[in-house]
Amino acid sequence: MEARESDLKQEMLVNRTGIMNNPELSAELIEGAKQTVPSSQGDATDLATIKADYLQEAPPIGSPPIMVEVSRDGKNVGQFEGLAVLLDKLGERLAFERQGTRLYEAFMQKCESLNLEDGSGPSSEELRHICQEELEHFNLLQKAITTLGGDATVQTPSADVAGVLTHGVLQIVGDPRTTIPQTLQAMLTAELVDNDGWQMLQDLATELGQDDLEEQCSRALEQEQEHLEKVREWLLSMTLDQASAMDEDDLEEDERNDEAGKEAKQPEKRTTKSPKPKSSRSAKAKKKKKK
Repeated sequence: MEARESDLKQEMLVNRTGIMNNPELSAELIEGAKQTVPSSQGDATDLATIKADYLQEAPPIGSPPIMVEVSRDGKNVGQFEGLAVLLDKLGERLAFERQGTRLYEAFMQKCESLNLEDGSGPSSEELRHICQEELEHFNLLQKAITTLGGDATVQTPSADVAGVLTHGVLQIVGDPRTTIPQTLQAMLTAELVDNDGWQMLQDLATELGQDDLEEQCSRALEQEQEHLEKVREWLLSMTLDQASAMDEDDLEEDERNDEAGKEAKQPEKRTTKSPKPKSSRSAKAKKKKKK
């Protein structure tokens, strides 16, 4: 039973996705596709027309955030031109930092469960530090939205898009089948988006004259740049280690094959029969003849 399970595992590790694994069957598949009759009339032009109609008629994703805090004279607190756009982008970063905190929590749990000991990947302390900074950024954004008179619990249009965007990254990080380098690749994607998002928010705050927010965004961006550099270093280091390990395995395999070849070429030892000792009777007979 155990031997069969081992064989099944080995079979699963064989990559059979390439078309060149079986050229004959691949040729049959291609020929069958050529002979298949389309299930409907027309071509992609009709489909493009239908999509164009949907693009014209589809409602937008969400609606702009509204002001919830008003002054005594009934005017919105902090009302200024471009406020709706700023609140939308603040909501986007808020959603992203919330998801970023969850990403690093899941990543930290994976690394601790796998007990990394080679030192090339991230440590629990480093991941915990980044996770804490992501949470601090979330709290910063909550406060900034409230200060501007907005509602930090509102899902803005850009926040909606950000949630969908990070969903795929979270699936990769939480998948038990993904390796640490594969997880780092997903984290790198998130960090690249996060860095550009903070840079855009900083530039927007500067353009709208929000000096305090601009300074806060600048500090957060510096920390995010550190996160990005660390993820890049970890991914590069583990990828190079992985390549070196594969080269060593290939070298050991070649050496084993060479040894097996040498043993196969060695001639078999032939057993030679030793001459039988002459009996004492024949020796005595020879002596009598001499006499």
